Amino acid sequence: MDPMASTPTTQRKLFGIKVKKKKKKKVNKGLVLANKGALEGAEVESGQEDSSLLGEAEGSSLAGPSDLSPFREVPRTRRSRLLAKIQEGESRPKTFQISINITEARQLVGENIDPSIVLEVGDERKQTTVKEGTNAPFYNEYFVFDFFGQQETLFDKVIKLSVMHSKIMRSFCVGSFKLDVGTVYSQPGHQFMNKWAVLMDASNIRAGVKGYLKCDISVTGKGDATQPSQKFSDAEEVIEKNLLLPMGFPSERPWARFYVKVFRAEGLPRNNSSLMANVTKAFIGDNTALIDPYVVVSFFGQVGRTSTQKSTAEPVWNEQIVFKEMFPPLCQRLKLQVLDEGSMNDVAIGTHYIDLRRISNDQDGDKGFLPTFGPAWINIYGAADNSELNEGVGEGASFRGRVFIELAVEILSGASAAETKAPRTAKELKAALKEPKGGKAAGKEPAGGAGGGGGAGGGEEERGKPVGPEVIPVENPPTIDTENKESFMLFGVVFEASLIDRKIGDRPINFEFSIGHCGNVVEYPLVTGRKRGGSDAYEPDPSQTTPLLESHEPLLCKSTTPPEKPIIVDGNRSYNYLPIHQKKPCIHVSSSWQDRTYRLHYSNVLDSIAIAFEEGVAKAESLHKQLDAGAEPLLLQVLREFCRDARRFIAFAERRVKGNRLTLLDKKRLTLCKQELESIVELIGSIAVPKRKPLSVKELLLEAQKLTARLRFLVEEPQHTLPDVFVWLLSNNKRVAYARVPARHLLYSENAEEMGRDCGKIKTLFLKPPGRRVSSWAVQAKLDVYLWLGTCRDSSHKLDNLPAGFEVLQVGPEERPGAPPTFLLYPDQHRFQLRAHMYQARGLIAADASGLSDPFARVSFLNNSQTTAIINQTLTPTWNQMLLVNGVTLHGDLTELATEPPSLVIEVYDDDALGKAEYLGSSVAVPVVRLAHEPYQPPQLQYSPLYCGSLSGGDLLAAFELIQIPEVGQGGLPEMDEPDGLLYPVPAYIRPVLSTYRIEVLFWGLRELKKVQLLSVDRPQVFVECAGSGVNSSVIRSYKSNPNFSVLVDAFDVELPEDEHLHPPLSITVVDWRAFGRSTLVGSHVINNLGLFKYTPPPAPATAPTAPPMRQQDPHTIQVLPVPIQDGQQPEAASAEEIYINIEYDAAPVVPTPTPTPQPTPTDKRESRKQTRRSTKRKKRTIADESAECVIDWWSKYYASVDKIRQARLSKGHPFPELYDNMAPLQGLMSEGVNTLVTGFKDQMSPTQKAKMVKGVVEQHSKLATLQIYDKELEEEFGHFDDWVKTFELYRGKANEEDGASDDRLVGKFKGRFCLYRLPDDDDGECEGPLRINQGIPLNTETKVLIRVYIVSASNLHPADPDGKSDPYIVLKLGKTEIKDRDNYIPKQLNPVFGRSFEIQASFPKESLLKVLIYDYDLIGGDDLIGETQIDLENRFYSRHRATCGLPSEYSLEGYNAWRDCVQPTELLTKLCKENRLSGPSLQPGRITVGGRVFTGKTLFVDEDQAVESYEHLALKVLHRWAEMPGVGCRLVPEHIETRTLYHRDRPGIEQGQLQMWVDMFPMDMPLPGPPVDISPRKPKGYELRIIIWNTEDVILEDSNILTGQMSSDIYVKGWLKGLEGDCQETDVHYSSLTGEGNFNWRFVFPFSYMPAEKQLVVSKRESIFALDKTEQKLPAVLLLQVWDFDRLSADDFLGSLELDLHGFPRGAKSAKACKLEMLSESTELVSIFQQKRSRGWWPFSKSGELTGKVEAEFHLVTAEEAEKNPVGRARKEPEPLEKPNRPDTSFSWFMNPFKCFFHLIWKNYKKYIIIALILLITALFLALLFYTLPGAITQRIVNG
Repeated sequence: MDPMASTPTTQRKLFGIKVKKKKKKKVNKGLVLANKGALEGAEVESGQEDSSLLGEAEGSSLAGPSDLSPFREVPRTRRSRLLAKIQEGESRPKTFQISINITEARQLVGENIDPSIVLEVGDERKQTTVKEGTNAPFYNEYFVFDFFGQQETLFDKVIKLSVMHSKIMRSFCVGSFKLDVGTVYSQPGHQFMNKWAVLMDASNIRAGVKGYLKCDISVTGKGDATQPSQKFSDAEEVIEKNLLLPMGFPSERPWARFYVKVFRAEGLPRNNSSLMANVTKAFIGDNTALIDPYVVVSFFGQVGRTSTQKSTAEPVWNEQIVFKEMFPPLCQRLKLQVLDEGSMNDVAIGTHYIDLRRISNDQDGDKGFLPTFGPAWINIYGAADNSELNEGVGEGASFRGRVFIELAVEILSGASAAETKAPRTAKELKAALKEPKGGKAAGKEPAGGAGGGGGAGGGEEERGKPVGPEVIPVENPPTIDTENKESFMLFGVVFEASLIDRKIGDRPINFEFSIGHCGNVVEYPLVTGRKRGGSDAYEPDPSQTTPLLESHEPLLCKSTTPPEKPIIVDGNRSYNYLPIHQKKPCIHVSSSWQDRTYRLHYSNVLDSIAIAFEEGVAKAESLHKQLDAGAEPLLLQVLREFCRDARRFIAFAERRVKGNRLTLLDKKRLTLCKQELESIVELIGSIAVPKRKPLSVKELLLEAQKLTARLRFLVEEPQHTLPDVFVWLLSNNKRVAYARVPARHLLYSENAEEMGRDCGKIKTLFLKPPGRRVSSWAVQAKLDVYLWLGTCRDSSHKLDNLPAGFEVLQVGPEERPGAPPTFLLYPDQHRFQLRAHMYQARGLIAADASGLSDPFARVSFLNNSQTTAIINQTLTPTWNQMLLVNGVTLHGDLTELATEPPSLVIEVYDDDALGKAEYLGSSVAVPVVRLAHEPYQPPQLQYSPLYCGSLSGGDLLAAFELIQIPEVGQGGLPEMDEPDGLLYPVPAYIRPVLSTYRIEVLFWGLRELKKVQLLSVDRPQVFVECAGSGVNSSVIRSYKSNPNFSVLVDAFDVELPEDEHLHPPLSITVVDWRAFGRSTLVGSHVINNLGLFKYTPPPAPATAPTAPPMRQQDPHTIQVLPVPIQDGQQPEAASAEEIYINIEYDAAPVVPTPTPTPQPTPTDKRESRKQTRRSTKRKKRTIADESAECVIDWWSKYYASVDKIRQARLSKGHPFPELYDNMAPLQGLMSEGVNTLVTGFKDQMSPTQKAKMVKGVVEQHSKLATLQIYDKELEEEFGHFDDWVKTFELYRGKANEEDGASDDRLVGKFKGRFCLYRLPDDDDGECEGPLRINQGIPLNTETKVLIRVYIVSASNLHPADPDGKSDPYIVLKLGKTEIKDRDNYIPKQLNPVFGRSFEIQASFPKESLLKVLIYDYDLIGGDDLIGETQIDLENRFYSRHRATCGLPSEYSLEGYNAWRDCVQPTELLTKLCKENRLSGPSLQPGRITVGGRVFTGKTLFVDEDQAVESYEHLALKVLHRWAEMPGVGCRLVPEHIETRTLYHRDRPGIEQGQLQMWVDMFPMDMPLPGPPVDISPRKPKGYELRIIIWNTEDVILEDSNILTGQMSSDIYVKGWLKGLEGDCQETDVHYSSLTGEGNFNWRFVFPFSYMPAEKQLVVSKRESIFALDKTEQKLPAVLLLQVWDFDRLSADDFLGSLELDLHGFPRGAKSAKACKLEMLSESTELVSIFQQKRSRGWWPFSKSGELTGKVEAEFHLVTAEEAEKNPVGRARKEPEPLEKPNRPDTSFSWFMNPFKCFFHLIWKNYKKYIIIALILLITALFLALLFYTLPGAITQRIVNG
């Protein structure tokens, strides 16, 4: 079906276009295009950039000053903003896992196809099993693709899903779907779940949709968490509303052509870099061969290339590459690469990516626009000697040229999709076919692109054509007038060159500044212009000179500083520097470019708005971290200022969008920015003035960060103008290190808002070597340089913002007047003293094998570098050292130096005695300047972040000041403390003000300690240290026997800063004491934020006056919000009066009892005895199972819970959730109007069916208890159960940036807690009381526990066998106990249902870590670990959330929902009240009083006609609402199933599957609980489906009689259950049916296994003859019937098929006449054979959507037991044989009955002709004999006589 055929004439606008349907008489002209300027014919509109190149006057309105009014007064600074992160870390290769689950396919196009799914991700290919003879196959197969590489490279890979019709000799593609990995990763959760992919045939785009494929696709990296999906099979699912498309994409996507027009290139490297050229250069010594360039464009898996232009650096192609894809495409980038063709191999010159999201807008209506680009230049970057950078991996280190391209999109309508191209382009295609391109093949064909599906519709002529892109010449390419360019000048002044690496300091160095090739003195020495006076005798070849570099007159350039040998710095002599003191060298580079600076001006305006917004949000965030109340008003002010700026830009864009020199993308981008800013302003208005609930500051900051990302997306301009500026450090004319500055940041404009952020400012550049860098310090030099870029007519402003106090120096007698200066002289000099107050650091990176470091800091400033002392073995060093640098000389104006001094660099290293110091991190800081005439104010210590590459390296607490030295001497300098040896401490007036604090420590125990130095840890001890003070734990005597400490609590007093933000870190160190008094470091942990443990007093008690005062159990518990009350009552503060709470109709997870009448639940022994004597007749089935053979068990509760989750999700996604929740059980009774809102049930039903459905649904919802199924680990839901103790991980070993390093460094865990509070200054008596940390701590003694582990199922396991499957089984480890369930492995399953329970006796704390491992069973060799998960049972056992045994939703004593805890609800409620010192519980009829709150509910039940009073039901409901108790309330863990993620140590951080399970724990000193819950998987029930094929009617006639021409068919019927193709059965053949009627009386008998609760068929069979075990599959119960035409000498002809879902198929028609094809799709009366047992009627056969016959059949379903008692025979055999059909005499086989064949086919039709022929034959014989004998007779007669 054509996707466009069903759309109305006027569709909604898509990307700003309208796709209209053409009239029928104009089918051959179906191209409709509403995107102006997308094609060549509209180049007058879109190619305005070229018109300006053809000679437009420079004095255009856009070239002059902008009319943009100033947004706000921004102070103009002399220096650029500093960034703390010196060097950006390189993107490292990462491990990614692409998981695809193929569920099913529907509506596949084709006849009797055998579909299989082929999955391709990049070059990897996998395939599902083949399903025979179905257009709706069900797979549920899971595939995993593992990748290791760069994230950007992986995201460009294409995921392609193809449905193949598999035949013996070859396969045909029915349809395919593809998207790139980046699209999946950009989705919420990095996944598509339960979505339908639309299958299309790219080789025949007019054929329409080829089917739908339901699948899950997820992309996960390390640390990414995926949400497990619930597989809900819904036969009535609306596919079109759940398509696999990103949010906002239209459901119907038309086909489109993407035109990438490549016109020409300039500035490409001249020398050939191919392999043969290098060989030639090696032998000859010179390489004059020019490159042979061509362009390759890659788009969505398709690759097209231009022709190769031989021996030119300025090729002209004028070609367009045409891609055909659906629009919008499910990919994000288009790759354009320029290559040099070589005889041996092709070499990449440079690569550029175009982000389609930046050049299009997917909004509806006129707001959106199609992807469009240019015509414009794009700049190509790479490196001359680095192929990786030329391939697009990493940041390009040099300019490699630019390419002039255009991109346009043409939307195809349904009719035009059949055409190869529009009429105008058809001529180009013919010309292209006649003249093939030179060089290599014109593109690569995508794999599997050609070929159609078996029987799939579409023209055969389309099917054989390749799908690859077309390469077509461009008619009337734009001409570029190189004479009409704008001259630009890059001006720079070097103010400082320091931190020069000593390896390159032995030779003179200089710095080169270049833009494009202008200024490049190494590769392009002539580009800078001729030397004056004609001293350059070399005249360049015109063929090697690019127009890009030409000008009317020679441009004088001075792009390099004078070479100078660096000098070693003072101090530690670690670096070199250039002695740039008073005389600052200047550079200037002139170049000519097309003036498109207005694009950069727009970006700069947006950039300035974004910077102001980001700075304001950052300030508000820092205030919020300090708990400052001013954070919220500041944030609201920032939002208001942003709205004001945005509105001004919107007004500017509305005026400027009408300009006449803009390309189509320029206009559209201005409109896009305007619309996006309007949207942001509107969003801010809703945030700042919320209608419902005010947002917290944290939520406001989160929203602001999202807005920042949207702003940053608008800033980048996709159409390039000026190339970036490169600054290179040259040593001996060789390139060493570089820095790259975007030209936009340096561009000048008369309007301050349009000016670049770094224009006319001193920018600090850190030069780095090109290519990949290691994690160590890679900075080769620090350069402070003033940069200015602008047009030559604005060059008079180049010195405007220079620091004051300079004089211009012109060196050289021939310098022209007005020329840029050669040097700047700053005669004024001022002397300062630098004081670096290095106090302490925290969170440093571990660099030693012990897990610690020996850190020291290095401070470098100008020509001096100082180093602190080395602090051994710590990650939290406290240096308390002041570094002095005397005699610092600064040049320039004193006032400006005071406000903006030069920056200094701080590096932190780890000292190694035997090797080089290891880099730990660095930061940049600006010192505070104190002038001599100003009163001295000490600086404040502040934390500065340290970065090691892109990783955080900790924080440094320090202060830096520059103090001016008075001219009279040193007397005026502030005093310093007495030195400690040679080290000066930080002065007391700078050190923070200290107060006395007390830190209480709870030492609970140590866990999971690994071996240290090959020996096990036996006698560990913990040292806690903070600010020089600390406390030690007791020594554990034997770690193996008892890992807990004997002394639980200790405390120590410490002097800490009063400013909490300056609190030092707290370190936890564990050592092991060994023989002879030796101690070995085990591991350590550093807590950087002590505010987490600050003591907060418990809230005031809020109980009744009679109750004792409440005390909070744990002052440091994470607060959990109370569960909201569903009955409309909000929790109120308790008062002296009792608060009544009615929970009779609580809507919490409480479901009525499973018996028809209320079930009595007595609490005392007498009531228990009565309960056990209940009559068994009361145990009735509580769910109407379809087969009436299933009893209620635990799985019934499980499936009811799954259904509850499904209903909740449907309600959540419903437009009226309240209506849905209230009416969900009664959906069948809704009116037609409501049913349009609440889908899922049919509109038309008979009254009987409505009554049955309502009864069944209401019974099911009212009689089944449910449990809570968490899609996460229980720890995530309940705060890791750290309310009573916290777990700190201990690390040892060297930290690095490799993945999984933290897991390898983990050596154990420390369980403890801290409590920090300030001691009063005067009263010490209060501190001598009991320690505050003692509250709520359990006894630290050995506790014996009975543990029951229930493993329900696993899903999405990582395949462990070569065939893509696994044979999983369970292994449990707890202490020394190990349980291997190897004998119960499940063969060939990735989603096994285990249903296993295990019971273990353990003792805490020795055995507290439960490990659940899933292994893969292997017959030969060792078993493979699939994944494992670990559970800390001790934390759960002692937690206030009571995670020992979950609270069920309903109380029962027996049955599937029997109470399984050893404590009754009333006893548990009494225990909780006692522990929390609450009054109660007071039990009274109909009410329970707890802490002044009265809970009312039903307590009187009827059992055996006797009234029994029981409080257990009501007590259980009170427990469910325990979180509402003021002060002491917390959520109690309900009965649940948790979903735990499996991980593998070889693939850290990557999920290997999910495990559904739960754990129950019971203390052994309590009464033992009842038997464990039986969760054994349900065994499939045996059934037998008996089908009698009675007759057929109106079967199409396929055979034609050779003699008579009469049509007939030899009919037979074939049938099987989907998944049981091996049990396919056929009727006999009804030969020579002349009317389509067939008579059979034939019985099919299909035995099968079935799961009633899951409504799935269970198929167990061996996948191959070599398989040892049977593979179990669960499939929907679907019956396939097919009608065939029998052929003796050739393959049988397929006539039609019928596919019936046995759960719901249309009721058969009563007669053949009433049987129509529409009954399959429009039938409102569905029959389930599992409910009705019998059904008879007529059903239609169909083929390609047409009626091809009718069959009369009778279905009868019996159980296996009934089938054994009353067997029947197959076909017409005994027992219960069927009569032979009464077939007409014409029904026979000519081969078996030749006489019948002669009689019916010949004699009946040709009888008279045969008789006449016989008479004539006899007459002829008679006459022949007569004439033969007559002469002899006559002769004899004459002779005789």
